Amino acid sequence: MTSLTLLGIAGALRQGSTNRKLLREARAAFGPARQLEADLNLPLYDGDLESTEGYPAGVTRLYDQIAEADAVVISTPEYNKAPPGLLKNALDWVSRIKGNPWEDKPVAIISAAGGRGGGDRSQFALRLMLTPFQPRLLTGPELLVADSSNAFDEEGHLKDPRYRKVLDQLMAKLRAAAS
Repeated sequence: MTSLTLLGIAGALRQGSTNRKLLREARAAFGPARQLEADLNLPLYDGDLESTEGYPAGVTRLYDQIAEADAVVISTPEYNKAPPGLLKNALDWVSRIKGNPWEDKPVAIISAAGGRGGGDRSQFALRLMLTPFQPRLLTGPELLVADSSNAFDEEGHLKDPRYRKVLDQLMAKLRAAAS
């Protein structure tokens, strides 16, 4: 059996964010794989920058990681009822490069947010943003971690066994879709 490559994308830059913790949990639940992690600390998309300097190195690295991955898991926070701008910015940059690394790629979306919805609106909006790229978006089970600042223990693991069960099911589906 060939080894799978999983790309994890956290929609938060802060190392201690609950979405980075959730992404670590998802990557572990995915099982044995070559693990890549995206760095979304990219300049804001600027057509003038693109035309004068080309694509920033971080953008081409992200494009290559998406292309190389057998599956992608995105963990998004919810800021003001939407995904953070850095996720949209990354999608915009990657879309400028010829080719479509997302096409037919299995993608799972998960979220952790402070509110009681756990990032439901953010997930919905992110699905809309990804639609033009035609990935194979998994429709469920949905993992929406509410009150995320209290959802993880001191080691960064999910406390609630219900969240753990849904995450395990979703990552098993993602693995099967990538195989």
